[in-house]
Amino acid sequence: MSPMARGQQTAQHLTGLDPAVAHRLAAARAGDQHEFSGLTEPYRRELQLHCYRILGSLQEAEDTVQETLLRAWRRLDTFEGRASLRAWLYKIATNACFDALDRRPRRRVLPMAQFPPSDPHQPMAPPVTEPIWLEPYPDDLIAEPETGPEARYTLRESVTLAFLAALQSLPPRQRAVLILCDVLDWHASEAAELLDVTVAAVNSALHRARVTMKKSYHARGRDALALASIDNTLRPLLDRYVQVWEAADIDGLVALLREDARLSMPPVPTWYLGREAIVTAVRDAIFAGEARGRWLMRPVGANRQPAFAVYHRTETGQYQAFGISVLTLDQDRVADIVTFIDPALFQRFNLSLEMPRG
Repeated sequence: MSPMARGQQTAQHLTGLDPAVAHRLAAARAGDQHEFSGLTEPYRRELQLHCYRILGSLQEAEDTVQETLLRAWRRLDTFEGRASLRAWLYKIATNACFDALDRRPRRRVLPMAQFPPSDPHQPMAPPVTEPIWLEPYPDDLIAEPETGPEARYTLRESVTLAFLAALQSLPPRQRAVLILCDVLDWHASEAAELLDVTVAAVNSALHRARVTMKKSYHARGRDALALASIDNTLRPLLDRYVQVWEAADIDGLVALLREDARLSMPPVPTWYLGREAIVTAVRDAIFAGEARGRWLMRPVGANRQPAFAVYHRTETGQYQAFGISVLTLDQDRVADIVTFIDPALFQRFNLSLEMPRG
């Protein structure tokens, strides 16, 4: 059968869809890649966020979405229109994520999930360079339709590092079910169709996932999560945080930290628990010597949390990319600092790798 005839037959069999969509699908099946891109590109960002939630890695999410669209193009003749094109793409993306997880030996974590808190009087451990670390996600790439009233987690909460870290503790299928039902607010029947299982199996997996999340997910700074954006209440705290780091102000740091605050720096497995331990480590290592002006910070959006691009001053006085630091706030205190030491992240956040000479 010729491509044109196949396309005409497709249009006849997709009568359940909007006529304009069915016509574009028919053209895509006949080999029109432009029409295919026009139909699928609007879903790219939400598919990438879906993959990021399952995989915990921005790089892997980008690669998996590319694989998803390639699979969709190759299998376009299998789309029958019984479910929406969006649901069909989510099914392909979810299975592509499962395939990626099968190839990966370990889940993505933050240091707190893998190692005990460190002694601030001891040297920092060497970096673990294997791909085991959770990665930050640029706010500019977050695009997802509004969820229904039954969703357990808001869009803002469901992309925070604490939520993502807890999510990675679930087996892959439980992870997918929880995302579909409790984040995207899909019905159990819709999730069952996507995963090719029974509704009873979805409900069972969802129950187990919720039990695990209740044990492992503790939303530090939940009051801050409720805020739609960084408002005037938080801005002075964040401005002060930048001033403290750029001035290497130990006393100022003490005043900002919650007593049980945590500081981690993946890929370094070393992390510190408690204000006293953090201040000791910062004073003896990060702020050691003449540290004023050693660090430079610029605001950036990551995981719907306050975040900064961190630059480090070299011996020549040039500021070079160091990492992305993501904060969790609890009212007027800093509860968590996770600094992802990876200059390569700056390109993904559309940031310059160098800043003017200090």
